[in-house]
Amino acid sequence: MKRVLLLLANGFEPMEASCFTDILGWADIDGSENIELVSVGLRSPLKATFGFSVIPDKLLSEIDIETFDALAIPGGFEENGFYEDAYCEEFLDVIRHFEMLGKTIATVCVASLPLGKAGIINNRRAAIYHSVGGTRKEELEEFGAIFVDKPVVKDKNLITSTGPGTGIEVAFELLAELTSEENSKHIRSLMRVPEPSLTWKYSQQVNTTASRYPKRVS
Repeated sequence: MKRVLLLLANGFEPMEASCFTDILGWADIDGSENIELVSVGLRSPLKATFGFSVIPDKLLSEIDIETFDALAIPGGFEENGFYEDAYCEEFLDVIRHFEMLGKTIATVCVASLPLGKAGIINNRRAAIYHSVGGTRKEELEEFGAIFVDKPVVKDKNLITSTGPGTGIEVAFELLAELTSEENSKHIRSLMRVPEPSLTWKYSQQVNTTASRYPKRVS
């Protein structure tokens, strides 16, 4: 059995978290190896973006992080308090621990910023939500990351991505790392999730000559 710690900050985005819960849940039932996903927060309940209140399975103080094989972190919105949790030392110490052991860390959207705050992405390739004139790319680079404008970016044990719509692919990448590429493709087929085209996989997320993009302040 493989165990995944789903680390939730207050103000996390529900869609980004649900990609991990659904795909790894299907894998636990129909995959080649059982997978237990445990949602963990610094408090309970958590207030998610868009008005959801969520009760995590465990508080961080109640778990032994040594027993987990991978870490998954969804992003969230600043105005909903995401960085208050995601930048606190308790949260960052979890990231540092998984990095120290070389275990897979998978993030969606702006959740790559806590990796930077934890000091683990200096000279590492990483993605983040990016818009024309956006500040999050600059923040990521200030942490020493090498920004890559692609939907999903892997650098050794780190998986980072650009936005909510990439969460599914991040979860499948995580599943492949935990089990096998064959198992990941099997679950994708069962869930009727199409394989992204090569154009999608390698396309830039932002056309820098354009200006009509939704404002994202998370």
